[in-house]
Amino acid sequence: MYATRLLGDPVAAEDVVQETLIRVWHHPDVLTNGKGSVRGWLLTVVRNIVIDRSRAQRSRPREVEEIPDRPPVQRDHADAVTASITVQDALGALSAEHRAVLQQVYLHDRNLDEAARALKVPKGTVKSRSYYAIRALREVLDGDPLHREQNL
Repeated sequence: MYATRLLGDPVAAEDVVQETLIRVWHHPDVLTNGKGSVRGWLLTVVRNIVIDRSRAQRSRPREVEEIPDRPPVQRDHADAVTASITVQDALGALSAEHRAVLQQVYLHDRNLDEAARALKVPKGTVKSRSYYAIRALREVLDGDPLHREQNL
């Protein structure tokens, strides 16, 4: 109760009480030495810890929280750019039919029926072309030394 009244924050008060009990544990002789009251010593320790925390907070800069008027810092996008260039090069090595199927299915986010309608081919053709296109793409990427290095 005393620590809560001093701090006005029950969670911070729990931390102070815990620190006080740790100090009692490190100095058990205070409980049995007969000099003054144990209660008085404990209240003094609590007050000193509260004062120490207050001084420490004033001496340190406040923790920076997210500033709303600034955009968030973005991570380095070099890996994404490199991967994009690698995939574009690999797509260039595919046949036009295979590339068109992958573009419909993955870039335009179409299902097999929608891709078949857009390409004016049967659904089964889209399915087999996508299978063989991905297989060919994997072979091209596996032959790329940079891609091989990333997969190690």
